[in-house]
Amino acid sequence: MTIDFTPLYRSSVGFDRLASMLETASRQDASSGYPHYNIEVTSENAYTISLAVAGFDRSELSLESHQDELLIKGKKASVDADAAPRNYLHRGIAQRNFERKFQLAEHVRVVGANLENGILHIDLVREVPEALKPRQIQIGVAGDRDNLIEAS
Repeated sequence: MTIDFTPLYRSSVGFDRLASMLETASRQDASSGYPHYNIEVTSENAYTISLAVAGFDRSELSLESHQDELLIKGKKASVDADAAPRNYLHRGIAQRNFERKFQLAEHVRVVGANLENGILHIDLVREVPEALKPRQIQIGVAGDRDNLIEAS
């Protein structure tokens, strides 16, 4: 299913990034679902992404966070030519190379990652800067200059 965002572009200002993110997400969902993953809300401002990376060693995985995107890559080491070839009756554990991208909201950053039992856990936290947090403003009485907010 394809969604046309043209009406959004025509009738709004400043939402072009949102529409682009939606278009990118719809394209990614159509791509390979490998590796499978979960996104968990662990607290009000914390999240964990868990990817099933069975068969991958820590040295074969890489994480890169750049601006508002998290890129996770898995690249299997080449098979040693001197190693004896394996003869599988059934091969159900996928060990192919992959790239998985996640769009991160503003002020969300990666704070840690660990590999446990074939699952890569990536911890994220949203840290809104103090300057952007809401603040209370006192309402003064006419003529009372002590309650004015000074310009910085």
